[in-house]
Amino acid sequence: MEPKPWRQRLAEEERLLEQLRDLTSESAARRAQALRDGVAELGTVAEVARDRGRSWQAVDQALKRDAKRSKKGATTTE
Repeated sequence: MEPKPWRQRLAEEERLLEQLRDLTSESAARRAQALRDGVAELGTVAEVARDRGRSWQAVDQALKRDAKRSKKGATTTE
């Protein structure tokens, strides 16, 4: 069995990376929504962080990254 040409292997890997980026982005958005739900239930970012054993900065940054991503996606036209 002859190995696939490098161009074909590269194209396949690039498609896979794109799929992984899409999955990562979708997962991050769902995670941020869950964090927002936690803030709504518990009252503060700090309470959510304490409940999950994380720093409040980590929770806050995740929410800010999602807000930035959402804003960027809303202004992008395809």
